[in-house]
Formats: sequence, C-alpha cells, structure tokens
Amino acid sequence: MKVGSLLQCSYFLQFYAHREKLRLVGREADLERMNRTALRLARKVADDTGTLMAGNICGTNIYDATDPAWEPKARAMFKEQIEWAVEGGADFIYAETFFAYAEARLALECVKQYGKGLPAVVGISKHRGDLLFDGVPLGDALVRLAEAGAAAVGLNCGRGPPTMLPLLEDLKDKIKVPLVAAPVPYRTHPDSPHFMTLKDPDGKVAFPLDLDPWLCSRSQIAAFSRRARALGARYLGLCCGNASHFTRAMAEALGRQPPASRYTADMSKHAYYGTDPTLIDFNTQEVCKNNF
Repeated sequence: MKVGSLLQCSYFLQFYAHREKLRLVGREADLERMNRTALRLARKVADDTGTLMAGNICGTNIYDATDPAWEPKARAMFKEQIEWAVEGGADFIYAETFFAYAEARLALECVKQYGKGLPAVVGISKHRGDLLFDGVPLGDALVRLAEAGAAAVGLNCGRGPPTMLPLLEDLKDKIKVPLVAAPVPYRTHPDSPHFMTLKDPDGKVAFPLDLDPWLCSRSQIAAFSRRARALGARYLGLCCGNASHFTRAMAEALGRQPPASRYTADMSKHAYYGTDPTLIDFNTQEVCKNNF
C-alpha cells in the first residue's frame, strides 16, 4: 500500500489457490483455510489503509476444448472461491489469467450467480496470434464480456509492456467499459511476445527461474503506465514478477505520491550527475563530461 497501490487484492494468496492446483501439490485439504486466511489478511490491510479489497479467481488449468466435462468442474471451483470472497468482505472479484473466452465467460457468469452483486473485473492473458485458445478473437471476447456485465475487461499477465501496448492500441476504441492493463514486468518482444517464451543467449527458455535479466526498468514501467492510461486503461497494475519499486514507479507516473516516494532516487544530489548548487563543479562538469 505504501508504494502506491489503491487495491489490496487477496490475489497474492488466492491466485492458483484453487482446488486443482492444490490437488496437484498435495495441499487440497488446506484449500478453504488458505483462501479464508488470504481474504482475512487482505480485508484487514484494506480497512487499515482505506483501499479496496478484491477476491480472486483465475484460470483453472482444466479447460479442455475437446471435453465438455471441464465446465461443471470449473464452475464448482469458481463457486467456492467466490462464495468465500463474498463472506470475506471483498469489494469486487478479479477474475484473471484466462486463455480461452469460454473459461473467462464462465468465470463472469459465476461471479454474477454467486457473487451477491459484487462487480467483476475480467482479464485475458494473450499468447501468440490473433485468437484465444478456443478460437475467439481477443477483441470480440472482451466486447462480449463487457456486454455480459463485466465492470472492466482487458489484459493481464503473459505479455510485458512492449507487447501488451500494441494490443491496447487495438482495443481502445472497441471496449466501452474501463480497460484493464496489467502486464508482467518483463521486456517481451515480437519474437517472444509472452514471457514464458523468453530465451537466454544460449537459447534456453528463461521461464520460470531465470527471468531476472529480462526485467523491465522502472522507466519502462513508468512509460507504459502513462501510455496505457492515455489509451483508456483505468485498471492498471503489474502481474507476475512485480516488485514494490515497480508499483511505486507506476503510481508516480500516474501522478500519485505514495508514502514510499520518499525513497525515490533524487538524482539532483548525485555527486556527478546532480544539479545541486553545492556540488563540486569538477565532478559535475569535468569528470562527468570527460570520463563517463
């Protein structure tokens, strides 16, 4: 919160804390306790800081376009997490990281059915090409979700700022509700538009443990934030790989001065690059000009 977030999201503990993922890692017995604890912690922070608190649902990992049996299973997974979020005092539900329109639409339907009137924000994670995993064009999917009642729709995860911005450019005139823009803070590029495909110089895929060299700079995050807002994004954030200094850079780029801004570098005091009149001219002029 001190770095500038206006939202305390149980996402940080609820993301992937669904029945399928916890089954896979042998923690299904902890499902309800884990979710309720996440919601309780998020609600307390939101109350203490005067910010919003979101419950979270996300891609279930069981979507299968070849087997309709996925749908009732996914519905049950969404239902239990949404109901816990309602009971935990969530202000809205963030339904995110969906690769197929069908799963995103089901998530929205479940929020409307089980969410006791809570608004739903829906984020799609886009890989290569023009189509989602079920063959629906991205723009069409988001328009349909907005028309179906989502309070905000857009993009989250997967793409970094360089490869998310072109998609936002295409969407800005199509979406009539607030636009979501929550990239990963990695320097994706046209050959690797999704951070899971970034490669080291030796050709090895960097995801998931070796992504550090691909991290964006704070300046890149700030530039993305300003451009995304200019394109109509009103729900801005950062996804996998985020850190507090990135959130602070985003907040400051959007005109806010959170408490942690007192730690933002003041380059006017730098011995060589600074502008403070008390600095030594030999350093700021001679050394800097001739040696750096």
